[in-house]
Amino acid sequence: MSVISKLMEATEADTDVLRSLDSNNDDFSKFREVDFTFKCESKDKADTIAGFLDDYQYGRANVITEDDQYMVQLLIEMPVTQNIILCVSGFMTCLAELYNVEVDGWGCIAQNGT
Repeated sequence: MSVISKLMEATEADTDVLRSLDSNNDDFSKFREVDFTFKCESKDKADTIAGFLDDYQYGRANVITEDDQYMVQLLIEMPVTQNIILCVSGFMTCLAELYNVEVDGWGCIAQNGT
């Protein structure tokens, strides 16, 4: 699959998450912790990606092991307005492509306007 196809697929998935948040009366402009997860085939690859993300201060990266699967969880404090989250998610998709790993989307807790 080409990078463009992956970006288009990610945009559709991101929009679905935004719709779900909207159904919970989310205030997209409120800052919250957003997590991105990268699935890696080895601990070395996970350590390399986490090191890159930490070195360039894209967020707080942690290597997690679950069921013999290595993952990097990146936490970023940010709003999730559509233009911002699509740009950041697109960048994470490109990073995953560069490192030949899979990005497993993003998630956050809805922030109500109250």
